[in-house]
Amino acid sequence: MFRHIFRRLAQAIPTLFGVTLLSYMIMAAAPGGPGTLMNYSEKPNKNAQAQVDKNIERLGLNDPWPIQYLVWLTGNDWMHAVGLKNLDFDKDGKPDKSLLHYGVLRLDFGKSFKYKRDVSDLIGERITATLELGIASLIVSICIGVPIGILAPIWRGGRFDNFTRVMAVLGSAVPTFWFGLLLLSFFGLTLGIAWARGGRCDLNASARNRGCPPIYLRLEYLIMPTIVLSYGGIAGYSRYMRTAMLDTINSDYIRTARAKGLTNRAVWFRHAARNAMIPLATFLGPALVGVLGGAPISEQIFSWPGLGKFLVDAVSGRDYPVVMASVLISAVLTVLAFLISDLAYAVVDPRIRF
Repeated sequence: MFRHIFRRLAQAIPTLFGVTLLSYMIMAAAPGGPGTLMNYSEKPNKNAQAQVDKNIERLGLNDPWPIQYLVWLTGNDWMHAVGLKNLDFDKDGKPDKSLLHYGVLRLDFGKSFKYKRDVSDLIGERITATLELGIASLIVSICIGVPIGILAPIWRGGRFDNFTRVMAVLGSAVPTFWFGLLLLSFFGLTLGIAWARGGRCDLNASARNRGCPPIYLRLEYLIMPTIVLSYGGIAGYSRYMRTAMLDTINSDYIRTARAKGLTNRAVWFRHAARNAMIPLATFLGPALVGVLGGAPISEQIFSWPGLGKFLVDAVSGRDYPVVMASVLISAVLTVLAFLISDLAYAVVDPRIRF
């Protein structure tokens, strides 16, 4: 197994480089850039434009995109060391070392154009909110969707089976943004429920306490976004689990278990359900990526300060260091997710060995 893991991780290295290179090429080909936002003004000013041009020069945004990609990947400290670039001077006449960048290969994602802070710090501040919402939606999706998928074939053709099938189709067809806006409008605006209007916590309480209180004191704020995020997951898990269960109950070993006189509970839950969970392991890895990747639409609708909303704002604001850091983190998580799925196969199915 360890040899298999090492081989998969080694194969992922060129994949990650390809993802970053392709993403940087697309970003470089996109119209506009950070300089267009720096130059935003209702009354153009020559001095302001000169300052914008100077900032673009200092940040290296006027270099060809292959040079920018190389700097983002390996840093620019070695360029200053060998004399390829010179550091600007600060107000005291000393070299401005704040422009030094050590590259993502050394876990330095640079500074945000918008916030003027390290990207890693900005991501670290928002990852807690993303984990709260992602883990809550994943737990609800699995705890509700998997039992529905197991019980529906037991009462195949009955009211429970038909009702869950209709709800699963609706969960797959209804757009997330429409469902979220519908709940937000009804509970938050029509009924006037404070915690249903969005946000991660009470703004007044967070201002007094300099931050949101512990999660167990604000669970009500998780209800609405968790329902929106988990509804699609419940629909997907229940449908796949139902299909796998229907295929499993017609197997020879299930008929043999019944012929031995085992109870229906033992046949359904001990034998059929465990083997039906094998296809479910395929979705385990991508589901974990969704936990850390955030939900941009839901976080935008409910004003949830997570990574998804942060990425949407960075894309609209052309904050390239944040965008590229998010792309790289998503690529790494995706590679690890599929590796986790492969390992989950061996846990669920004892016949699979590496």
